[in-house]
This record gives sequence, structure tokens and C-alpha cells, in this order.
Amino acid sequence: MESANLVPLSRLHRPSASRPPAAPLDVEALAAALSREVDGEVRFDGGSRALYATDGSNYRQVPIGVVIPRHRVDVMATVDVCRRFGAPVLSRGGGTSLAGQCCNVAVVMDMSKLMHGILDLDPERRTARVLPGTVLDVLRSAANAHDLTFGPDPSTHNHCTLGGMIGNNSCGVHSVIAGRTAENVHELEVLTYDGLVMRVGPTPPDRLEAIVREGGRRGEIYGKLRSLADRYGELVRARYPKIPRRVSGYNLDELLPENGFHVARALVGTEGTCVTVLEATLRLVPWPRARTLLVLGYPDVYSAADHVPDVMREAPMGLEAIDRRLIDDIHKKGLHERYLRYLPEGEAFLLVEFGGGDKDEADARAGAALERLRKTSPRPSGKIYDDRDQEEKLWKVRESGLGATARIPGSPDTWEGWEDSAVPPERMGDYLRQLRRLFEAHGYDGAFYGHFGQGCLHTRINFDLRSKEGIANYHEFIEEAAALVVRFGGSLSGEHGDGQSRAELLPRMFGPELVQAFREFKAIWDPEGRMNPGKVVDPFDADENLRLGASFSPPAVETHFKYPDDDGDFTRATLRCVGVGECRREHGGTMCPSYRATREEMHSTRGRAHLLFEMMRGKELDGWRDEHVRESLDLCLACKGCKGDCPVNVDVATYKAEFLSHHYAGRLRPRAAYSMGLVHTWARLASRAPGLVNLFSQSPLTSGLLKRAGGIAPARRVPLFARRTFRQLWRARPEWNVGRPDVVLWPDTFNDHFFPDTALAAAEVLEAAGYHVVVPEGDACCGRPLYDFGMLDAARRWLRRAIGRLDDAIERDLPVVGLEPSCVSVFRDEMHGLFPDDPRAQRLRRRVFLLGEFLEKEAGAVEWPALRAKAVVQGHCHEQALFGTEHQRAFLGRLGLDVDVLDAGCCGMAGSFGFEAGQKYDVSLKVAELGVLPAVRAASGETLLVADGFSCREQIGSLTSRRALHGAEVARMALAGEKQPPRPEEPPLLGPALPAAVASVTLGAAGVGLALRGRRAT
Repeated sequence: MESANLVPLSRLHRPSASRPPAAPLDVEALAAALSREVDGEVRFDGGSRALYATDGSNYRQVPIGVVIPRHRVDVMATVDVCRRFGAPVLSRGGGTSLAGQCCNVAVVMDMSKLMHGILDLDPERRTARVLPGTVLDVLRSAANAHDLTFGPDPSTHNHCTLGGMIGNNSCGVHSVIAGRTAENVHELEVLTYDGLVMRVGPTPPDRLEAIVREGGRRGEIYGKLRSLADRYGELVRARYPKIPRRVSGYNLDELLPENGFHVARALVGTEGTCVTVLEATLRLVPWPRARTLLVLGYPDVYSAADHVPDVMREAPMGLEAIDRRLIDDIHKKGLHERYLRYLPEGEAFLLVEFGGGDKDEADARAGAALERLRKTSPRPSGKIYDDRDQEEKLWKVRESGLGATARIPGSPDTWEGWEDSAVPPERMGDYLRQLRRLFEAHGYDGAFYGHFGQGCLHTRINFDLRSKEGIANYHEFIEEAAALVVRFGGSLSGEHGDGQSRAELLPRMFGPELVQAFREFKAIWDPEGRMNPGKVVDPFDADENLRLGASFSPPAVETHFKYPDDDGDFTRATLRCVGVGECRREHGGTMCPSYRATREEMHSTRGRAHLLFEMMRGKELDGWRDEHVRESLDLCLACKGCKGDCPVNVDVATYKAEFLSHHYAGRLRPRAAYSMGLVHTWARLASRAPGLVNLFSQSPLTSGLLKRAGGIAPARRVPLFARRTFRQLWRARPEWNVGRPDVVLWPDTFNDHFFPDTALAAAEVLEAAGYHVVVPEGDACCGRPLYDFGMLDAARRWLRRAIGRLDDAIERDLPVVGLEPSCVSVFRDEMHGLFPDDPRAQRLRRRVFLLGEFLEKEAGAVEWPALRAKAVVQGHCHEQALFGTEHQRAFLGRLGLDVDVLDAGCCGMAGSFGFEAGQKYDVSLKVAELGVLPAVRAASGETLLVADGFSCREQIGSLTSRRALHGAEVARMALAGEKQPPRPEEPPLLGPALPAAVASVTLGAAGVGLALRGRRAT
């Protein structure tokens, strides 16, 4: 949208031929009116509009503005104001839609932040009443307590909203037992564009007659709907495919007398083009207490699809498929690759789930099914899984389909556009064979996977959406694919809806008469055509409003990181995000802690990636200097959770460092950048007189002043410097195991200057494993804190120096063991991004290990004394993202510990983040309370708390009465036969927690840095 206040409404939607051009829209007056009348948040700034310009689809349309309604009255006020101004309206849930229905030039109402919650759950009636922004898994979790569930469960179940599912008529794995969302809606409370609020549901004939006789707007709507059903009923009966996954088109079949004139179900799947949903009453179905997974292996995906009818005769509760291409893509990306070893023999697989009242019953059903299916043709291989953990891992393989196939190293990007067609399940094999031939005719490829039990295929295709020729080929392909699916008696969409991707193809499936019926249905509800215009009815063409398109030509920018996995192109890196919104989940994994704390789209991985992409487009945002982008990235904890958890490995931590380096080029940085970004410099100075520095940092007379000077939260405890550094202690220590294999122990700043006993413990453990420990000579630091503040010129220099300190180790191919996960991650991750073509850096990268990882991989034969205790482990975010925690679990298990590795997300400290004053400190506490701190408090006093990350130990130590141990300390305890850790040496002066202690030295040095305006201060 242009920056001017007056925008021609002809630019906002596709008017029908009979509608005269509308008057210009006064955007400034619209925003002011909404701000006056809405209690929630009204955002018409460029950053907010850019943030909602796209969804999970190929499309991009910048909205007029964004409203975050606080309650139903806000929704009504928003629609009322928009009607007075003639502005289009779009309701949005989780923003995961793949067909373009969640972006439009309209006032977008984001229901997900504040309009969520279960209003009522009735186990007897098996119903639940919910607000539209409620996440599906919130309802499922509450219903599971009563052995019930909401049946449709798409792969986005942990972050999609029920309002969005109602809009798109979503399905999922367990639609086999429950049907589409439409079959699971009892009643809706809806708001029309002209202000009518009413409840709709099934309507018996006498009730329908009474409503029509009452007259008014409601009576008018029901009368016109009845007339529509009468006129088009026979055509609906004849032309609607009788298949489980007919999602395309409006549900006019629900208005037929034999279906109870169910107005609510008729509105399901209308994608916000008819009404706004205020509240929904949903059906719940029984949920088995136990489930067992049977996996069947086949020689190819076609024979697997041919076998679906035989498998469905076994009455499973879920039947999914994955093919060899998907498996290969997972191998190439290393995404859940370790889970693939659980699969039986085969090139394609059916995942068949059975339920039962207990595990024995579920297992028996799976076993009987496998025995019978092995007597059919084709004869599959098979494996039954009794281990719940293995079952969950295999479901992750299936759910990773979109991410695993979206961005494959060395292969063209793949896109939605024909990702969810559906046919009769018994014809699935033949459909796949012909679709593959169509792929080949157009030069396309794509994995086949999806809900084969209901005939629904998922695939992402390597469309070229950046050239005229490629876009023309794409459009020709979808025309031919539509004709193919219609020949098979199928549906253009079997899950994701029509939106813009498939709406122009609806005449092929339904014919022009029924498409006219759709147009009339929309007009009954929305006569002015302002509800999500251009989608489903009178739609934009499938090749309009593309996020890329033939005119997409972002500027080339020179960057610090080389982005080797993105062809060296920062814009291509920002395009990694496919919009599926996995970063918006509320539980499990690490990603994305700031979103979990704020529920703000701009604080999600997806939101940040979208803003950076919009910044590179150069339209709504102001390039590297843009304050909207800076604000979004400011609360990024740089935890790297997104790089590990995101299905396409979006790496916001790196993008943040890159952005900040340009944003602050030639300008002053925040105070914390100089106090905490330069912690290694200050730590070296402080090591000359740690007692004096600790005195200043802890004294009531000076600590507050120093915290303010360093940008540190007043409530934070300041970590104390050790009496002697690890290097000093090491030089005074006798040499052990001379002549045995060498291993380099990297002395990171945190364990060198704050916790030297941890480094000594690691040395003792490595020596006990039979190694001669070598500590690099000379001062060196990987520069970890510099990245958090975008000090990338300094980071490159420091990392070059660190590589130089390890020259001998690189030449001799020695293993290098690090203790601080965030520092080891620099050698594994940032070093690759900065020096991808440096052979020394790449050799070093392959030989750097965390302590537990090294001992598991390189010293696996060592026998360790058993501790016989319980341990709760909080994995550092970088460790979880880049290394995984299995090595930690395995190593601690070999020490005789009963290990519980938390799946509680980030601790909230994240290096310097939790030490910074203001909003960061507040967010740090919120993040900690989401999972880590409750788990720590719940652990018994005898349970060992293990956290290798300096920041994790600081967060736990400062916010609870417990002390967390490094794995090296636990291993030393085992060697010494101790059940409880010894008390650490007390540093000079008071108690423990980051480098504000250095602020006494920082004040003078930071003044020099400020004077140099941040250029070479580092």
C-alpha cells in the first residue's frame, strides 16, 4: 500500500463488474477511529503491516493495518469502524495457511494473541466452547483428561488456532476417525460485515420457517440460504465429490435437508470471506488411552498407495505415508535422521496407528493387522513399536515433511501450489503414477507423503516462481493437475483450502453454475464484498500477488557472514521461512522463547524472518536502519533454538548479528554492548585484581552505579571473578599422562575467569579417560558475546586469533574439547558462516567437541564409577540446537545416573540477555518460569541439577536456592566416589551471578569506545 493517506479502493480488492468504483479510503482517519473505539492494539505502522504481509503461502499483500482485539466487543467495534470507512476485513489465527487466504490488503484482526481460551468443556455432552484464537493442542490437552479429543489434528496442531481451522476446514492424521473440522462443529457465533451477531448451527424445518418469518437481517439471510439450497441442491448432489477430503469450495452440501440445514458447517471452510467467528462450540470424540504404531514397508510409494484399501479394512485411527524422496531429503538435511533407523525395510512406508483401552489391546490390534496384511499383495515388511519415544520420533519424521522438502542443500527450492490434492483412497496409487508423469513433463520433482488413508497427498514442488517462463510453466501445470484430479473424482484441496492458490481452478472441479452459487452464498453474508476479498470467490489468479514473481529483484548487499547454505545471499537466507509457524508453539523444544513470553508475532522466528525479507524488498521498511526490525530482533535471545527446531533451519541469531552490525555501523551501541560484549577484555583486566573489582561490583555504594553504567538490571546479581584463573591454576599444576594421546582443552572466558574449578574438573576427567590434556598458550577468546551485539568486525578478528592459537592442534588433527556450549557453537557454527572457504577453519570445525560428546564418541570404552543417583539436565540452547542432548544423556547414564533431560525450552538468561536492564530482564524471568524454574523447584534435594551452560547455571543460581553443576563436575564426583558435590572455592568477597562486575573497569574503557562511535572500539 502506498504511504499516502488516500488509497483507491479499487487497489484493495477485485470489484465485480456490476459494482461501481468505491471512494478512496482515508487510512489515517480509519486508524484514528479504530484507536478510539478498540481496547486492544491498533497498529498501522510500516513494521506491523510488513509483518502481516504474508502467511505460509507463496503470496504477499500488505495489509491496511492490524488490530489485536482484546475481546469480542473489540472485534465488533473493528468491523463496525471498517464498515463505516468501507475497508475490507480479514480475520487471522495462527497465520499458517498455505493457499494465500491469510494475507490481504485489508484490516487484519489477529485473534491469536488475546482472543484465546476454553470457555466451557462438557465431557458428558462431549462438547467444548472456545474462542477463535485458542491453539488446538490447548483444547486437546484439556479434553484428553476426559479421554476425549478434538479429532482433526493437522501437523501444526501445537500452534494452529481453532478459528483458523474453522476458516480452512482443516483435517489431519485423526480425521480418519473424526472427519474434517466441518464434521466437528456444533455451533458458531458469527459477526457479519454489516454488524449482525448471531448463533448458527443445525436448523430443523420448523425452526428454519420460524426464523424466516421473524424477518430482519437474520430472517433475510436464512431465507436466501434456503432459496439457494433449493435452486442448486440437485447440482450440489451431483457435482460434489463423495470423498473423505473434499475441502475445496463452499460447503453448500451442509444446507441440504438431508444434512439438517447446518448453517455453521456451511460456514466452515469459507476462509474469512463471509463472516467473522466470535466463538465456536465443537464436538469432541473418544480418545484411546493407549496407541500403538505399526509401520509397513513397500518397494515404492505407488504400491504403498495401492495397499491403502486393505489397510483401511483394519479400522486404524490414523494412516499416513512417506516416500523415499522424503527420506532422502531428511538424510540430506540431517533433520530427524537419527529416527530413520527405526523404520523397517522398504522404499516407502505406511504409518498405521491403532488405539485401545490399554496398551495390550492396542498392541493386539496392531499385531493382528500385521499378520493379516502380510497375507495380502503387495506383501509389506512391518514393525510394531512398543516404545512410546520411538513412536513419537517416527511421527516427527512424518510431520517434518514440509520442512524436510522445502530447502534441500544442492537442490532448487520447493513451494506449495499443488500441495494437498485429494482423490478417492482406492484410486490413490494410479493418481500418484499419473501425477508423477505430469511432474516429469513439466520438469518438476517433489516428495509424496500425506494422509493416504483418506486419499490426501502432500507435496512441495520445485516451481520456478521468479521468471516469466517459470511462472507460465507453473500456471500451465496447475491447470493440467486440476484436470487430472477432477478425472479421478477428487478435490483440488484436501486440507489447506482454496484461498488464492486454487480458487481460479474451481470452475474445473464444480462447473460454472456451482461457482456462481458460491458467489451468491458469499453475497448473502457479505453483500458489499469486503470480507477477505479476492479469495475463493471472484479470486485473484494463482500467479498474482506472488511473494517473489518475475519483478522480484532485491538489492545485493555486502555482509559479514557468507551464508554458504544460502548461496552466499542474505535475501535468500531470509526466504528460508516457509511460514508454517512452528516457532509459535507454546510447549516443547527450544524455539522460540521470546514468542512464548510475549505471544507477539514480531517476536516469533517467522515474524523476524518476514520482517527481514520485507526489509530487503525495500518498500515498507527502511533498510538496515529500520527501527521496526531492530525492535523485533531486540528481544531475540540468540538462543539458536530456531536453527535446530525450525523445519527449515531459519537462523535468526545469525541474522540478528548481521543486522545489528549494519544498524549500528558508525553509531553508538547500547551500553550493554560495551560492558558485556567486551567481557573477555574486562575479565583479563579484572584478573589482575579480582578482589578489588569484586569489592566495587558488590558494594552497596558502587554496585548500583556500575550496573547503570553497564546497562545491567538492578536486580541481577553480578558474577564474582575467581581468585585465580584456570590458566593460572593450570600453569602451577603438574603435567599428567605425558606420552598418551593429546586432547586440547579450550579455556573459554567464563570457565577461565569465573568458574576455573569446572575447567580443572574437566581436565581431571579427560586425564582419567587416558588423555594428555593440552591448554593453548597465549590469550584467546572465541568472541561469543560479540555476536549478540553485532560487533562482527571484532568477532572476525578474535576468531582468527583463536584459530591461530589452535594451529598446532589443527595441523595434528587433535580433538579440541570445550566446556561452554555457546563457545563451542562458535567453532561449529559462526566460524563456518564467516570462513566457509578456509580449510583450517573447516578442519577445526570437524574436531571441536563438547566434553560429554567427546567422551561418548572418542572415549566410549572407558569404565566409569557409578553414582546411583537422579539427575535433571537443562541443556544449553546452543547445545540443543546444534549438538543435541543425546550425548549428554548417554554419558551421564554411564555414570550411573537416572537422567531426565528437560524439554522445558530456554532458561531465559541466554548469555548477556537476562542481565540487561529493562524489558529483556522481564522477558528473561518470564521465559525461565515457562519451564526451567518449575522443573528445578520440583526436583528433590538429592537430585543433581546439571547444566553445562554458564548462563543456565547463573539463571538457576540467581532465581532459586539450588546450584547447578557442569557435567565435568558430575564426572569428577563419580571418579572421587562422592554423592554430593564439594562446595566450590569462595571467590574473594561475596557470593555469585555476568560481567557487570567489570563495569568498574568498563567506565573508562567504554568512554573510549563511545568516543570512537562504535567503529573500532571493539
